[in-house]
Amino acid sequence: MAGAGTPPWLERCGPSVGMVLVQLFYALVDVALKTAYGLGMRPIVFVAYRQGIAAATLLLASLATRGCTLQPMAVGARGVALLFAASLATATGQYFYFQGLHLASPSMARATTNLAPGITFAIAAVIGLEKVDIRSLRSVAKIVGTAICLAGAAIMAFFKGPGLLGAALLSATSDSDWVRGGIYLVGNAICVSIWYILQVPVCKSYLDPLSLATWMCFLATLQCAAMALFLEPNYLEIWKLTSFWEFPCILYGGVFASGANFFLQSWCIAVKGPLYSAIFTPLSAVITAMLSTLFLHEQLHVGSVLGAVTIIVGLFVVLWGKADDTKGRDLQSSDSKQTVDADCIAVRVETRTNLSEPLLPTTTDANTQLF
Repeated sequence: MAGAGTPPWLERCGPSVGMVLVQLFYALVDVALKTAYGLGMRPIVFVAYRQGIAAATLLLASLATRGCTLQPMAVGARGVALLFAASLATATGQYFYFQGLHLASPSMARATTNLAPGITFAIAAVIGLEKVDIRSLRSVAKIVGTAICLAGAAIMAFFKGPGLLGAALLSATSDSDWVRGGIYLVGNAICVSIWYILQVPVCKSYLDPLSLATWMCFLATLQCAAMALFLEPNYLEIWKLTSFWEFPCILYGGVFASGANFFLQSWCIAVKGPLYSAIFTPLSAVITAMLSTLFLHEQLHVGSVLGAVTIIVGLFVVLWGKADDTKGRDLQSSDSKQTVDADCIAVRVETRTNLSEPLLPTTTDANTQLF
C-alpha cells in the first residue's frame, strides 16, 4: 500500500501499471538496439553513451530532490572501491548483453535475463551466503529451479530448431553467431549475479539508492570508455554517430530504459515488495518477441520458444523457493539490503521479512521515503 493521501486508483492499479511499463521499456530498447546495430553502432559505444545519459539524468533527479546539494553523494575510499567493482560488473554485463543481442535475437536476449536469480543463488550457495539444506523443500526448489533455468538457456543457445510463423530476420544470423550470442547472454547473466552478490558490502557502505545509482552509471561510463580501447580498433571513429536514428536510440536507452525504470521499479518495490516486481520479469520476453516479430520480422524458432518457456518456469520455481524460505525466517529481523538492477540501474530491496509485504508504511511519512 502507498502512504496516506495517495489516490485509491493509484494505490490499487499504480504498481501493476508501473511494472508493465518497466517491462515495455525493456522490450522497446532491445528492439530499437537491434535496429541501431544494423546501422553500424558498436555495443560498447551504446553502453557507454547509455550509462553517461543515465548518470546525468539521475544526477539531475538527485539534485532536484535534495535542494541542489551534492553532500549526500559523498563517499569514502572503501565505498569508491566497492562501487568501482560493482559498476565494472555492470559495464561488462551490459557489453555481453548487447553483444549477444547483436549476434542472436532480441527475444533470446530478453529471455536469458531470467537466468540471473538462479545463477545468483548458485554463486551465493558456493561462497556460503545462502544456506542449502537438501532436506528442505524450499532449498530443493531453488536448486531445481536453477537447473531448469540453465537447461532452458542451453536449449536456446544450442538448439535453434525449425522456424515458426514463416518470418525472417532482417539480418540473418548464422548458427555459429547464434551460439556465440547465447554464450554472451549467459555471460551477462553471470555478471548480473556477481553484481548482486557485490551489493551486500556495497550497500553496507553506501545506502542512498539514488546517489548509488548515479555513481554506478558514472563509473560504468568511464569503464566502458576504457574497455573500448581494447575491444575496438578505430577508437576515435567509433564514437561518431553515423545515422540520425542512433541518437534517439541512445537517448531512449539512457532516459527511459535506465532513468525512468529506476524510479518506477523503486516505487513499485517500495509499495508492493520485491517479489511482486520479480513476477513481472518474464513479461518483457513476451513483449520483445511480439515486437520483434511485428517490426523486425524476427524468425522465431522452436528452440527459442522452448528455452524461453523453460527459463520462465525455472524462474518461478526459484522465486517460490526464495519466498517460502523468507516466510520461514525470524520475523524479528527488519534489516534490509538494497540492490540495483544491472540492466536498468533500478533499486531492488530484499527484506529479511516477508517478500510479499510492501516496504512503505501506511503512515503519512511514507512519501518521504521515496527519494
